[in-house]
Amino acid sequence: MIALVIDIVSWALLLAGGVFCIIGMIGLHRMPDLYTRMHAASVTDSLGAILMTLGMVVQAGFTLLALKLIIILLLILLVGPAVTHALAKAALARGVRPVLGPQGGEPSQH
Repeated sequence: MIALVIDIVSWALLLAGGVFCIIGMIGLHRMPDLYTRMHAASVTDSLGAILMTLGMVVQAGFTLLALKLIIILLLILLVGPAVTHALAKAALARGVRPVLGPQGGEPSQH
């Protein structure tokens, strides 16, 4: 009975994480410029990684494998925002401007 509950919780977390990753993929495809694509991908993929890793931790139980999964999750959560920030800063330095407005007009000069 307990194994069934563990399997159900684990699969629910894995499926929810997969759904968030798919939403991030759709955001990558539909957003108009680099900055909004990075935002859509980083937010949804972070939540997807958290949920999927938690699903694997529940399945692994209290083992060394669960500890390794948690360490990997912490690395993803620490490195992801830093990489996104560096990518946005590099794009801005190269002159890539965000697309603003409903028709994709020029960004304001404020």
